[in-house]
Amino acid sequence: MTLSTPADAQRAATVDKQNITRLIVATSVGNALEWYDISVYAYFAVYLSKAFFPANDPTTSLLLTFGTFGLSFMIRPLGGVLLGAYADRHGRKASLMLSIVLMTFGTLALAVMPTYQSIGIVAPIAVILARLVQGFSAGGEFGSSTAFLVEHMPERRGFVASWQFASQGVSGLLGAGFGALLTTVMSPDDLQSWGWRLPFLFGVLIGPVGIYIRNHVDDATPPPATKQESPVVELFTRQKLATILAIGALAVSTAVNYLIVYMPTYVVQKLHMAPSVGFVASLVAQTAVAILAPIAGLVSDRIGRTTHMIIFALLLLVSIFPAFLLLTGNPTPMIVLLGVLWLGMLKSLYYGPLAALMSELFPPATRATGLGLSYNIGVTVFGGMGPAIMTWMGLFAPIGDLAPGYYLTAVCILSLCTLFTIRRMRLA
Repeated sequence: MTLSTPADAQRAATVDKQNITRLIVATSVGNALEWYDISVYAYFAVYLSKAFFPANDPTTSLLLTFGTFGLSFMIRPLGGVLLGAYADRHGRKASLMLSIVLMTFGTLALAVMPTYQSIGIVAPIAVILARLVQGFSAGGEFGSSTAFLVEHMPERRGFVASWQFASQGVSGLLGAGFGALLTTVMSPDDLQSWGWRLPFLFGVLIGPVGIYIRNHVDDATPPPATKQESPVVELFTRQKLATILAIGALAVSTAVNYLIVYMPTYVVQKLHMAPSVGFVASLVAQTAVAILAPIAGLVSDRIGRTTHMIIFALLLLVSIFPAFLLLTGNPTPMIVLLGVLWLGMLKSLYYGPLAALMSELFPPATRATGLGLSYNIGVTVFGGMGPAIMTWMGLFAPIGDLAPGYYLTAVCILSLCTLFTIRRMRLA
């Protein structure tokens, strides 16, 4: 495990600093598309459940929708390994181009998919296949794009890598914005009939822009000139600990992220409030992510990753249950807004240095593969299945509406233990 190499510094000296904005945009646009598609699917889960997964019981229909949401994450580790190994062998740019093309096709399929009423059982099967394509492509996105960024500017890893998560905030902001707008200006019948397709169609437009931009950037780390040992073999034989630690550090941030995505459903199903309340709360929280993540990444370049992240993980730990007790005890729109905003701010400040910390756990030869695998296992286990787990936990009377609080507390403790381990072993 290496933090940086002389070659990293030498490459950084040759990079034109005026191009850093173009590099950030080139990587962030694909990451934003990935998370935009994810957030839109979750934000509009209530409408998708009726369009593609109809059932006599609305809760069953919603569980099927979120189950499909989680299922698409099961293929992400495979995408992370295969596309990450492709990036380590053939260059970051080649992998980034492939992932954004696949992602765009998956979004287009969802946007134009006929409903269950039109084509029967073919509809949910086709939705699952489209989500699997998206999951595979998204699996390779984070590892390749993070490696691409930190290798262009290793002396400012925290700042440049934080844009991976800031772009997620922008995409979540767009998704929640669509939700708030459409639930306000459209009738429920029109929204259920065709309005939910509009945000997916908008997502399709992002793809060609990202493809064009990515085609005009170059790798900082060229592909190896000679044949080397498979990065996958290297990862599983010598870097298992780094992979486990990266997953643990990621756990709480992805869990909170999917809580924010789950919020529009939570306020309707559990708090019995208008869906627009959840969309506005998510919108405000995602705004915090977009603004605060780069600031947190910049601070971590000065004081260290683990020091910064431990502070905000502890604040999250002591904030989770009070926030949900407040939400369930006094569910007014303002309380929902403030509670979600507070959790979103803490998550943003934890999130900022995370991509840089994870990249520092892996050497350049396996960086994209290691990042892709650890990130996607963490997102799948603690994030993608989060809404389904919280919905299922909420069915039990002793837990009920506090299900997200129990879930997030457990995951937060796991991440804190991981960060203390990384700090003690001086790995990042």
